[in-house]
Amino acid sequence: MDSSKIIVKVQILNAFAENGKGGNPAGVVLNADELSDKNKLEISKKVGLSETAFVSKSKTADFKLDFFTPNKQIAHCGHATVATFSYLKQIGALKNDSSSKETIDGKRKIEIIGDLAFMEQLAPKYIDVSHKESVILKSLGLKKTDLISNAPIHLVNTGNSFILVPVKSNEILKNVIPDFDLISEVSDEFDLIGYYVFSTNTEYDATSRMFGPRYGILEESGTGMAAGPLACYLFDILKIKKKSFNIQQGNYMKEPSPSLIITNLRIEKGEIKDLMAGGKGILNRQLDIEISV
Repeated sequence: MDSSKIIVKVQILNAFAENGKGGNPAGVVLNADELSDKNKLEISKKVGLSETAFVSKSKTADFKLDFFTPNKQIAHCGHATVATFSYLKQIGALKNDSSSKETIDGKRKIEIIGDLAFMEQLAPKYIDVSHKESVILKSLGLKKTDLISNAPIHLVNTGNSFILVPVKSNEILKNVIPDFDLISEVSDEFDLIGYYVFSTNTEYDATSRMFGPRYGILEESGTGMAAGPLACYLFDILKIKKKSFNIQQGNYMKEPSPSLIITNLRIEKGEIKDLMAGGKGILNRQLDIEISV
């Protein structure tokens, strides 16, 4: 083998698995301290999943995590965080049930409850995008009458920005026709990860779909960083006054991969202070990726 090549082991875990099945696959690379950002991007491209997490030593938290999509670095990734900490727990690398991660966007708490891993997200920020409603509807092949009445399309951020689009039924959700070029344009304008389209007409608190073409993700099966904003929206905008929400995703993809994301809000005096979003990570397989160094 050429001495300028190395083999990197990538664990593939399905995060947010529902009843032991489905979930959203993420790559996890341990001991990534010597890898450059260029190496990480090359590995993520070759792995070909929506996100891969790279774990290295941290001076400020238990672990440092860097997240890469196939085309760029991303500040946070819920499902890759759940995948990473589920795996660290499974291999005995976590000493207790409270942990932490350092990211390019600061430090976040991690909680392990049984075999579920939860990640801290921040209090929500809401941005009115009603002036873009017609473009957003067009980019999804929707009409104004497809939306839940008195439930505005909103940009919500608990660490990453998503535009939330509330539709009346699962049937409408299932039949969305995304225009990925137009979604990318809107995503660029608002610095979004993507759109989170959802229905509350479901056995869960919500069923959702995530489109993130700006990051090379046409549709994703489980997005923890979008489920957090959605739980906040359900609480603050739709006035569903619960502290815990179960959000399903991935059911209406071309190849369905149902995911279940559990979000727990921390409420003080009626206001969301922060939240934990998480689920279960199941080891799927291991890949050996060769890269140039």
